[in-house]
Amino acid sequence: MTGNSRSAQKEISRNRILDVAAKAIRRDGYAGVGVADVMSKAGLTHGGFYAHFESREMMLAAALERAGELGAEVLASRIADRCANGDTAVAALVETYLADANLASPEMGCPVAALASEMPRQADQLRDASCRQVQGLLKMVKAALPSGSAAAVMASTMVGALQLARTLGNNAKGKAHLAAVRKALIDQYDIDLADKTRR
Repeated sequence: MTGNSRSAQKEISRNRILDVAAKAIRRDGYAGVGVADVMSKAGLTHGGFYAHFESREMMLAAALERAGELGAEVLASRIADRCANGDTAVAALVETYLADANLASPEMGCPVAALASEMPRQADQLRDASCRQVQGLLKMVKAALPSGSAAAVMASTMVGALQLARTLGNNAKGKAHLAAVRKALIDQYDIDLADKTRR
């Protein structure tokens, strides 16, 4: 095997590890993610872990970054689809972020909502990666608002609403909670929609 093919294979293996770990941290939290389990689910041996990461914390920080990237891509794509079908940017963001489907699958959603309560108790490397995820979410929310000044309030409300709805469960109570918050946020922050309603 040539140096280039070894390097390419190592990159493929590293990406498999990160994909598995990115789902695992959102589903099980940081404490629920073990190196042996991640490597097994990635189809790799436990002994090969240190060829990719110096420590479990380094893997978790990289997995958090991967989760944020994947989550942002999916969110942006769904928002763009909704906007193409006539939703305003605010309505598209709120309806997508607080969709009922996100109750059932935290492993595919926003890592901030999945991990916010755990973030302050982590090592510096993970806290720094967590901070970047929060900043990315704030940037996305700010871009959707006609006036970005309410981004912190809206982002905090969306994250908290999703966490509380998941606590209530993937059931009528959880869905009703999301529906109420979606309506309240759109009523409060969607200026374009409010203008159309008044006309």
